[in-house]
Order: sequence, then structure tokens, then C-alpha cells
Amino acid sequence: MFTEDDLLPISALQHLIFCERQCALIHIEQIWSENRLTAEGRIMHERVHEADSESRGDVRILRGLRLRSLALGLIGVADVVELHRAHGADDGVVISALAGRWTVFPVEYKRGKPKADACDEVQLCAQAMCLEEMLGCTILEGALFYGTTRRRKDVPLDDRLRELTTRTAKRLHALIDAGVTPPAVYDKKCENCSLMSECMPATTNGRKSARRYLQDAVAHSLETEP
Repeated sequence: MFTEDDLLPISALQHLIFCERQCALIHIEQIWSENRLTAEGRIMHERVHEADSESRGDVRILRGLRLRSLALGLIGVADVVELHRAHGADDGVVISALAGRWTVFPVEYKRGKPKADACDEVQLCAQAMCLEEMLGCTILEGALFYGTTRRRKDVPLDDRLRELTTRTAKRLHALIDAGVTPPAVYDKKCENCSLMSECMPATTNGRKSARRYLQDAVAHSLETEP
């Protein structure tokens, strides 16, 4: 069980799955740079969070709900949490200030389209596991809404995804506790990373340190002077 001081951002799980070096640059070295893709994503999240909560029949929609899990050691904010009125006497969970019982359905917003890896699913599952711990309920499913396709993707929160989410949270804490930034490994996905110029993956690529790169550049400059 983690303490309040140990909590790490849920969003860091996605950074970790995308690239451990990117995750370390952001969360260990506190380096951040924004590009068009990250700006579009930030604006989308801000718009979702700023919208008012609302009711649609038997559905209550909460936005910008703060989350925490001491079991996973994570903290964050849910884009949208839908509360669906449960009709069975033993279904759902009791929510303070609301009559009846409710099932909980988290929705995470993403600017692009579904990805090949499971980073979005893990982030959604982590939010659901935070909600389960906070509310004492079980959440069977959530959804990812993609801005490019304008469609929801329903995500079953099964044992496989929960195990992956738990393992990823443990990896995240191990990386941050070690305090060591992994070497760069160039990949095609690096071209879309907002930290491309800070990381320099094509230059170091895990084979040279930044210091060695500068030494080689100075040596080459001296060799070519007239």
C-alpha cells in the first residue's frame, strides 16, 4: 500500500508504455515540451473537464473527477464518469447525495484514433481501479472516445487488462524510484514525440551519451578548421 506522498500520475502509465525514456524525461527530469499533437490533446481534455455535469434520463455525467488509488500508487483526473441507474436491488453502488443505486462507467477522451498498443486501455483501466477503490464497487466496462473517428470504443475491464495495468503501475514506480533515465532507442514513433529535440534519439540511439556526442562534434569542428 502506498502513501499520499508516493502517488504518481495516471497519465504516466501511457508515457511508460509509449516509451520508458519519454516517461523518465517527463517524470524524473521534469522536461516537457509541447507540439501540435500534445496541444490538441490538452485542449480536448480542458474542454471536457470544463463542461458542466449533466443528467440524461437515468444517466448522470460527471466531468473532471479526481481519482486516487493507494493500492496502485496513482492519482489523476477522469475525463468523464457516467453513473447509470441500476434497476436491480443488489446491482450497482450507493452514491452519496443520489437516490437509488448506480453502476459506474468511466470514459477517457483521446484526440487521435485507436492505437496498436494498450496504453489507452491501461490508462482507462487504472481510472476504473481508482474508482473501485474509492467507491467500493466493481466496474466491468468503460470506454475510450477518439476525436479523429468521433466514436467510442467499449473496453471490457477483464483480468488480463487489470493484470497489465497493475504490472505497468509497478514498473512506473520502479523507474521513478531508480531515478535513472533509460538510453534513447530510435523508432518511427519518435517523430511524433514532443520531446524529440530534448531526447535526440537519432543522435544517441542508445550507443552514445550526449557528452560523447558533444565531444565528437567539437573534435570534428577542430579537424575541419582551416
